[in-house]
Amino acid sequence: MYKYLIFGILLFSSFQLKAQENKAQAEIMFKDTLHIFGKIWYQGNAEYEFVFKNTGKTPLIISDVKSSCGCTVPEWSKKPVLPKEKGIIKVKYDTKRIGEFYKIITVYSNAKNSPVKLYVQGNVRVTD
Repeated sequence: MYKYLIFGILLFSSFQLKAQENKAQAEIMFKDTLHIFGKIWYQGNAEYEFVFKNTGKTPLIISDVKSSCGCTVPEWSKKPVLPKEKGIIKVKYDTKRIGEFYKIITVYSNAKNSPVKLYVQGNVRVTD
């Protein structure tokens, strides 16, 4: 009987600890997760800054940002983003490739909603 009572107390305690951890985590919220470049000229400028905010209660640390191909290069700050502060992830697409594109950028962090996917799309043209 006592071992069931002790097991129940331990189980309940572990659920409470997990709930407290979730409340005290960072959370990353992006202003937008899709950017449409539209028409871009060959060898033109295709850069965009995704703005985010740490809406959690602890510092947000972005550990990695990966793109779906080498033609899309992300840049981000390695410094922690404090609660209620903003940060950016800059994405640059290589416009030496002609045609339509749709790329995915995945953001990995210590946020409770990690990973987050960002998207860029457009059409690199030589002429109208």
